Parts: sequence; structure tokens; C-alpha cells
Amino acid sequence: MEAERLLEEAARRIATSKYCVALTGAGISTESGIPDFRGPKGLWRKYDPEDFTLQSFLSNPAKYWRLHFEIFAGLDRAKPNPAHFALAELERLGKLKCVITQNVDGLHQKAGSRHVVELHGNLGKARCLSCGREYPMGEVEGRVAGGENPPKCSCGGLLKPTVVFFEEPLPFEAFRKAEEEALKCDLMLVVGTSAVVYPAAELPYLAKFKFRPPSPLWFSSGLGEGKTAIIEVNMEATPLTGIADLSLFGKAGKILPRLVERVRSMLE
Repeated sequence: MEAERLLEEAARRIATSKYCVALTGAGISTESGIPDFRGPKGLWRKYDPEDFTLQSFLSNPAKYWRLHFEIFAGLDRAKPNPAHFALAELERLGKLKCVITQNVDGLHQKAGSRHVVELHGNLGKARCLSCGREYPMGEVEGRVAGGENPPKCSCGGLLKPTVVFFEEPLPFEAFRKAEEEALKCDLMLVVGTSAVVYPAAELPYLAKFKFRPPSPLWFSSGLGEGKTAIIEVNMEATPLTGIADLSLFGKAGKILPRLVERVRSMLE
């Protein structure tokens, strides 16, 4: 069976890798009840992405917090699913060195992953735009529920979630670390990402070819195959599928535990 052969080959490559890192996107958390953004039932089918730009937030923070409460309230109660636990186990086995995630839900850390780079921040806190003080998101959501909208810091400054909005740059240190890991790895496991959100979508290409090409068109030009293996786990094909060494299609919560179990048996 082709799917079993691909799973076995993926496990073999991970087991024999020297430095494996993972890049995860919204698709790994859908099985925890967190909707993705661009899927058939994604948030952008119901909400306007323009309402999540930095300019929109600054011009009408109360509107953002109403939407936030509708979409994200209670996110801290979400629990990791088998895919998150599988990556944490792969780290425990010594094979996964780092998880680079586009997600803001903190589920990798809840599952036990210790080395996590959050490219888009974390929705677990809000930060004052004036003095920089941070507040637990549960506390801030409680204040919004109680009628304080927009919520403000004790200094009077506006509170904003510690996530990256559209129009904002990625946190410098987080992206620097992600690039460093991409350049260092000999295998990248890409899970649940649409591979269309830049600059995060650059990372598999940077990992595979070890340099940033002048244009995305370079990747279809046939100029070399790269030395780093890319293993993709997703529900469907993505722009990354064309350069992936192996693509495993299906739910991450079903594929990753089986993959890690095979890696474990190969290491024994």
C-alpha cells in the first residue's frame, strides 16, 4: 500500500536525520477545535481579514475586541491533540530539535514541546501599547465581557494581543531563530500549513536550498534539488508539494502518532 510505504520512508528519514525541525500551521490545531483561516470552513470565509490589520485595530480597537471575544474567547481552554503530543514525543526521543509554528494557541507547549519558536506571537497575553506591561488574556477577556471595551492598561494605554496582525512585521528574534533553524536542519517536517503566508512560507525553501532565491519562480526552474529533505503532512496538496520529498495526506492527528511510533521502533 502506497500510504504505508510513504509512512515507512518518512520514519526512516526522520530516524536517520541529524537535525530535524518542524514547521506547523493552523491545520495541526483544527483537531483541537480551533478553526483554520483559509480552509473550507476557515475564519476568512466568515470574517474580513481587513478587520485584523494593525490599522483597523488602532482606528477601532473596540470592534477588534468584539470580534476577538466572538472568535477567540476561551482559547486557553483548548487542549493539544495527538499531533501535538507526537511532536513533543519526537523531541523527547532526541530527533526533533525545534518546532517553528505559525500558530498562536500555545498548544505545542501544552503538549510538552520545549523548543518552540512562535512566528506570529501568542494569543495568551495582551500587551500595553504605551508602557509594554503584559496581562493574561483570560483577565483581559473577562474585562471585555464585563463591559470594558476597549480594555486598557493601568497606565491608560491601549491593550493589544501579543500576536502579529496584518501589516505588522514578524518579531525579529523569532524569525531570526526560525531562519537559523531552517539553515541548520537536514530535514524539515511541515505540518498543517497552507504554505502561502509569507515570510513563514519561505522557510521550507530556505531549509531545502540553504539560501533565499531572488524569486519564487526559481523553485520551478530546475536549478538543483537541494540537500535537505522536506516531509509534508497535510490534508491536501499545497504549493510546497512540488518540492517536498514526501507528502503524507490526511489528518495530522492520525498520521503523526503512527509516524513517531515507527521512528521509536527504528531507534530501539
